Amino acid sequence: MRTLTLALAASLAIAPASAQDDTSRIKEVTSPGGITAWFVQEPAIPIVTVQIAFDGGARLDEKGKEGAVNLAAGLIEEGAGDMDNQEFAARLDDLSSSIGFSAGRDGFSVSVSSLSENIGETMDLLHIALTEPQFTDEAIERVREQVLSNLRSQAKDPQAQASRHWYAGVFGDASYATPVAGTKESVTALTRDDLVAAYDRMVARARMKIGVVGDIDTDALVSLMDTTFGDLPEGEALDRTPVPVRETGGLVVIEEDVPQSAVVLGHRGILRDDPDYITAYVMNYVLGGGGLTSRLTDEVREKNGLAYSVYSYLYPLDRAGLYMGGVATANARVAKSLELIRQEWARMAEGGLTQEELDAAKTYLTGSFALRFDSNAKIASFLVGAQSANLPIDYIDTRNGLVEAVTLEDVSRVAGRLLKPDDLFVVVVGKPEGMESADTLMEGIGG
Repeated sequence: MRTLTLALAASLAIAPASAQDDTSRIKEVTSPGGITAWFVQEPAIPIVTVQIAFDGGARLDEKGKEGAVNLAAGLIEEGAGDMDNQEFAARLDDLSSSIGFSAGRDGFSVSVSSLSENIGETMDLLHIALTEPQFTDEAIERVREQVLSNLRSQAKDPQAQASRHWYAGVFGDASYATPVAGTKESVTALTRDDLVAAYDRMVARARMKIGVVGDIDTDALVSLMDTTFGDLPEGEALDRTPVPVRETGGLVVIEEDVPQSAVVLGHRGILRDDPDYITAYVMNYVLGGGGLTSRLTDEVREKNGLAYSVYSYLYPLDRAGLYMGGVATANARVAKSLELIRQEWARMAEGGLTQEELDAAKTYLTGSFALRFDSNAKIASFLVGAQSANLPIDYIDTRNGLVEAVTLEDVSRVAGRLLKPDDLFVVVVGKPEGMESADTLMEGIGG
């Protein structure tokens, strides 16, 4: 199976660039009911994989009811139609199928995998789950306790704490400030009515993206799309107006008696539709996205032995672009690690890349692209992600050309525009030696 999916990945990666060429493996199909999906037909394996994403996610939570979308997502398979959770799971087991639901900051996602001969019955179960979730009191309390247990565990985890405080400090009152799972206080207070209302905000045809890969023909697929999704509420597109992002640097130290501190850092970034995004992506591979080959790793780990892992990455949310990074290291090494990270941030901002670095980055980023598609699930996820990012359907064919077109001058310009070492907002959880908070914005954050 892996060999076959790798062959599919290769065929996708080298497909003709023309979106009109009928040899392209990715096709847009539209059902009689007006539902659209991106589709790759692959009859070699008798499996169908479906990924669905509804724009919105946890940012749809109302103030004071954070975590409602996440909890509602966890309840969908806990009983639907006339089936309780055990009956629903048994039906899926009988079909050798799986259906999963999850919530993120910007979306509510559904993943489906089925033998091709059972895809009709599997999608019938998905339809029941999406249109007739039970939300029984028993299920609510069971899943609520699971969420609260995870929140209690995260409250003791330095990395989770650092992330939570970083987002709170960067976004203030915006919905992105709160973890997807909410807080202990907000989750405890949620009622069934809150969860039903959250679910109603989550599911809407106008915000739905579908990716399908596998052994199914177009006629069968469009029929399933209408029967599965046709009677979902239409809804409307969401507001994507950017929200305010902290524009000043700062340092917050959250003291915890642990031998190693966790650090989350970052500042404003760019959105996915920014014309400079691909250039920034290439630049970041060299700064901190390239693992052992990155400048941050070379300086912090290889030359100075300060940390095992240090990294940076672009994080484009729907309504805010972020440029983030992190490191975890012994308390005595935090200050020096941060000094070197800031130095490399500034060096890249001022000098960009060398030709050797740019060539190596292009070689890796273009050569490894096909490896993103080594399973049907990854391909389906790409199809959905590309739609959510408003990328063209032939992006898979043109993406490497965009990377190859990046020049040293492009990187220098974008590095100067994007990298702001003085604006880095840093949260440290641990007992870093010789460091204390220089920022008071974090006081009073809920647990």
